[in-house]
Formats: sequence, C-alpha cells, structure tokens
Amino acid sequence: MIKFKLVAFDFDLYYSWKSCFDNIEGVEVVDGDILQEKGDAIVSPANSFGYMDGGLDLKYSTHFGWDLEQKVRNKLESDYFGEIPVGQAIVVPTGLPEVKYLVSAPTMRVPSDISETVNAYLAFKGIIQSVLAYNRENNGVIGTVLCPGLGTGEGKMSASVCAKQMLRAYKVCLNNEMLRQGGLASAVNDHIKLLR
Repeated sequence: MIKFKLVAFDFDLYYSWKSCFDNIEGVEVVDGDILQEKGDAIVSPANSFGYMDGGLDLKYSTHFGWDLEQKVRNKLESDYFGEIPVGQAIVVPTGLPEVKYLVSAPTMRVPSDISETVNAYLAFKGIIQSVLAYNRENNGVIGTVLCPGLGTGEGKMSASVCAKQMLRAYKVCLNNEMLRQGGLASAVNDHIKLLR
C-alpha cells in the first residue's frame, strides 16, 4: 500500500490536513520542509507545461538540478503533445537516491487563481492514479509519496478547501467511494461540496 506524507509549510494547512485526514490509514501529516523529508517520490504541484522555475518548483529545481525540468518537459512532449491537463500526472526519475521519483501534477494550466475550482481534487486524483499505474508497471517501487499543498500557494486555494478536496480524491481512489448512484444531480452536488 502507498503511504502519503502530506508536508505542510504553514500551520493553517497542517491543521486542515490533520482535521480531514485524522485516522485515515496510509496518510501522515507533518509540518516542515518537504525537501528534508524521506520518501520514494515527491509531488510537484506544477503547471501543465512542466516549467519548474517558480514557487516550490524553483526550490525543487535548485535542490534536484535543472535537468529535472527537462526530463519532465521531454515526457510531456513525447507523451502529451507538450502539456498535461489538470487531473493527470506523470512520474519521472530524479536520478537521485534520496527521492528517486518526481510526480509532476498540474494544479493549474498556467499560474492563476484556482480558489473557485476543484483543481486540488483533480490533481490529487491524478497523483494517486499515476503512482498506482507506475507501481503496477514497476513492481511497486514507490512506497512513500511526499506531497505539499495543492494550489495553496500561487493558486490561492484555502487550506481547508484544499484538504477537503484531497480527502475526497483519496476516498474515491483508495477507499472505493466513487459516485455510483444519483446520476448527474449527485455529481453536481458532489462538485458543489468540493468548492466549500
């Protein structure tokens, strides 16, 4: 089973995650610097084009080396016509032993305010799906995933909304709580709840 270590950069995000993910198996919430944590993979809450020269991605590029951005860009160009939509993610090797994989998961197409969207839900769903698929093809090499807030920086999404959206994605993907009844009305109601 995959373990997600949610690493908060501020107390608002930390307490929002703690509130939502309390007693959820396979999730640990910590406060601190994500680059000081140990894991097999680290999430880049990216833009759709894979550019890593701003925000948290800039810290990643400085830490892991600028060739990591080129690896992401090469994968996007070869497999996704140069950009990946919000809700999908890719896994690329970092080439470093301390964190072997980067999961590039756009929370926005380009830097913008996503506070009135379900993009954190879509991004976390994409993260989970891509890691599960990568593990199926590579003998389960990713055990622990380090994940920062999704859309809580440049995207201006509140910590509480981000946490609720991520919890919903986790439950859909790993607790089999996908919508099965109620038709479109149920889907619309679920969408509205994700925005609050």
